[in-house]
Amino acid sequence: QVQLVESGGGLVQAGGSLRLSCAASGRTFSSYAMGWFRQAPGKEREVVATINWNGGNTYYADSVKGRFAISRDNAKNTVNLQMNSLKPEDTAVYYCAASKYRWSAGTEYEYDYWGQGTQVTVSS
Repeated sequence: QVQLVESGGGLVQAGGSLRLSCAASGRTFSSYAMGWFRQAPGKEREVVATINWNGGNTYYADSVKGRFAISRDNAKNTVNLQMNSLKPEDTAVYYCAASKYRWSAGTEYEYDYWGQGTQVTVSS
């Protein structure tokens, strides 16, 4: 069992930056692929970025490529999402998720554990 707790959300102006963190409990964190997803009001949840079990492979949605960076620290059981050059369309609830697979490009059904989410609001 893995429990995930996100932090770092908030209100920021367009062009600003935020860093989201996800703290995971459980001894098997280092063997899981991790992902960040988001859901904007009235829209379906979508993948933002994913990272494989050892940090050697990442995936980014086209909408965030070049602006966001996902990373993980298996010694600390954390995964982070650095978000730069934020846009109003990045406004959403951001979720951290863990997959029992060692790699996942973001297919939701491959993710077994989900955090409660953290709100990110980007003002224009």
